[in-house]
Amino acid sequence: MKIAPWKPLYSLYAALVFLLLGCLGLLVILCIPRLAVRRRCIRELGRLILALIGIRVSLVDVANLPGPCIVVANHISYLDGVVMASTLPPHFGFVIKREMASVPIAGLLLQRIGSHFVERSDRVRGAVDARRLLRHASQGDAMVFFPEGTFHAERGLSRFHLGAFAIAARCGLPVVPVAITGTRERMPPGGVTLAPGRVVIKVLPAIGAVPDGEDPPLWLRDRARAALLAELGEPDRALKA
Repeated sequence: MKIAPWKPLYSLYAALVFLLLGCLGLLVILCIPRLAVRRRCIRELGRLILALIGIRVSLVDVANLPGPCIVVANHISYLDGVVMASTLPPHFGFVIKREMASVPIAGLLLQRIGSHFVERSDRVRGAVDARRLLRHASQGDAMVFFPEGTFHAERGLSRFHLGAFAIAARCGLPVVPVAITGTRERMPPGGVTLAPGRVVIKVLPAIGAVPDGEDPPLWLRDRARAALLAELGEPDRALKA
């Protein structure tokens, strides 16, 4: 596919904006002692960055967000975390693969805004991380998961890992599916170019009480996937596995 001649220049501009304002934001939040204030600052910084690079984000049906809850969203681009952090209320903490902790600038930023890093390749360390998440959730912390774990070039919703739903079930927290559209077009998987345009984050109705006789994590997972598949209108990649 031929790349429009303006895209490399725009992508360079967007990368410089991310780098310069990201470094500035890191310097600021390193000096702020309170987590709540750091999260509000990074939210406003994210909004500024997206505005400067021409990405317009709409948050739809935010009233569907209860208090403490577990948000589960589809994952289609590296931009997903940025747009979510820039639009969701700042009391949410993001659950992220541990490899991100070692990424320059981004890793330290994520640590300072209270992100939860989880190990995926080491079962022992992963179990320790899971217990830590459970403890935070039991204390009422709201969390955002991308239960697919990664994204693919091919459109569609992949299988969901059970971690988010097990935590929600154990702590009695509602699961809130959130559908992200537009970030794939702004920054395609595996690509290095960006494009301005619109992104929509739609909060779907919360999924709460589990019927008697059902396995709670499995029931919550299946209902959340079904809601996202219906909203996104994309193929079910789990059927191809």
